[in-house]
Amino acid sequence: MNGTEGNAEQPGPAERSHRSSVSSVGARAADVLVYLADDTVLPLAVENLPSLSAHELHRAVREVLQLPDIALDAFALWLVSPLLEVQLKPKHQPYRLGRQWPELLLRFSDASDDDVAMDEPSLQFRRNVFFPKRRELQIHDEEVLRLLYEEAKGNVLAARYPCDVEDCEALGALVCRVQLGPYQAGQPTACALREKLDSFLPAHLCKRGHGLFAAFRGRGSKAATGEQGLLNAYCRVKEAVGTDGERGASLSPHYRAYLLKSHELPFYGCAFFHGEVDKPAQGFLHRGGRKPVAVAISLEGVHVIDSREKHVLLGLRFQELSWDHTSPEEEESVLWLEFDGDNEGTPVNKLLKIYSKQAELMSGLIEYCIELNQTSEPAAPQENVPAPAAGSPPPPAQRPQLRRQGSVVCSRLQHLSTIDYVEEGQQIKRVKPKRTTSFFSRQLSTGQGSYTVVQPTDGLEQG
Repeated sequence: MNGTEGNAEQPGPAERSHRSSVSSVGARAADVLVYLADDTVLPLAVENLPSLSAHELHRAVREVLQLPDIALDAFALWLVSPLLEVQLKPKHQPYRLGRQWPELLLRFSDASDDDVAMDEPSLQFRRNVFFPKRRELQIHDEEVLRLLYEEAKGNVLAARYPCDVEDCEALGALVCRVQLGPYQAGQPTACALREKLDSFLPAHLCKRGHGLFAAFRGRGSKAATGEQGLLNAYCRVKEAVGTDGERGASLSPHYRAYLLKSHELPFYGCAFFHGEVDKPAQGFLHRGGRKPVAVAISLEGVHVIDSREKHVLLGLRFQELSWDHTSPEEEESVLWLEFDGDNEGTPVNKLLKIYSKQAELMSGLIEYCIELNQTSEPAAPQENVPAPAAGSPPPPAQRPQLRRQGSVVCSRLQHLSTIDYVEEGQQIKRVKPKRTTSFFSRQLSTGQGSYTVVQPTDGLEQG
């Protein structure tokens, strides 16, 4: 079971209209409303709703939508509200979990009693967080591609997936192609795009000026950078050509292009969780406080995202971290992440404390993702990808450097308050700058990890 909380400004999957997914419950049959990624509603008449499993309901959805077998793995049923998002296991019974929703909120959210009483989840057919990106590349069914495209687009527009402006424009251009058709010179203009810019770009890139600064933008003024950049990217979208030389009417190539571009985002396909982290101490009084974050966990790793600034604070592959969590019974519910870093150029090991009532869910998901990665077969080679030439160097084992300095997907450790420590016997002491051993034993156990223990040197300064 995975829990997440929405933090986006734009309506995301958890913030759309979500009236009850069970419209009536009779003695034998009930009408169930299942929401798709584009917020359309699929009504289903089912028998024996209280005992119906998520697997059985998933099959009913696939049959109505006439989806191929790959949809069984690509999608899952989720219970979603603005306060909590839960991916259901096949054996889960959606109706019973819906009845237990208030108890789940009390356990996994900080919502007030009034908010808990008013909250009601919807049943959504969404991407399975355990579906590998490499398998998406093997999908050819247009409806499956469309559903994946709609979900990715919703996460980009809601800023749940932080993107650089250049990437937002490239993705927005593909949305223009899907919604407006092939680009034609002069149609649309940048001014025309401005009227529905939030259909193509995240809300924080669409904000128009107010007050004094708005006065400098007259009716005949030059189009804003976002609008013109979107238009320039739109005109560069390539049209797919069929085997007969004709441009096909299928939108599959554009859905696939959107997904491929989205795959460049390290947190694509993740589950989201709500939390807070300590701010670095600032000012004469060293005041810090906390900042809200979204914790994005996928098959590839963990990313901590600043919910307000829409950029990554920390990104780690599973090979680069150790982790653990503390429960509310022990102390405040916390997820602990330990990773390598540096302090003024000196290698150190850092400890990040994420305050969240969903720490137990996050820890369990990290552990399960690592288990899946260790038991899964090696990725099959992609089609149409040429083999490396003889004598050429092998592909790098580490992640490639990001193209842009200051990218929103780069880690910003200077915005985090972390702990450096050393373990001496049974006592943990904060140090500057090193420690002798890992605080946590929970980490990737294969020999492929790049996470290392920094050894102390003579004259270690303790703080």
